[in-house]
Amino acid sequence: MRGRDRLLAAERDRYMSGFDKREEGFEKKYAHDEELRFKAMARRNKLLGQWAADKLGIIGADADAYAKAVVIADFDEPGDDDVFRKVRADFDAKGVKISDEEIRAAMNDLLAKAVEEIKAGTK
Repeated sequence: MRGRDRLLAAERDRYMSGFDKREEGFEKKYAHDEELRFKAMARRNKLLGQWAADKLGIIGADADAYAKAVVIADFDEPGDDDVFRKVRADFDAKGVKISDEEIRAAMNDLLAKAVEEIKAGTK
């Protein structure tokens, strides 16, 4: 290799090394963000379960078990609809008069609370 070609190869390697490091950094950030999103959704669902248990008149260990059931309901399908349907069906079965909009608003408010709690490092 001639001198100029070696310089170009070295520059290319330096550029690619920087590119690879940036790519690796983006991948790590994505993985971290996904982990935080998962934690926030799980925490939101637990909080939603506690909120719904209160509306359903469920207390104590039964309320904790209900909150866990709401968390588990989220594994049925992607998105929030499975959690919403569980809470909606439970309200309907017990005759609790809470609108779909109120449930969705609680889901949104509790997600914001869950994110704040995770950022603050509280459980």
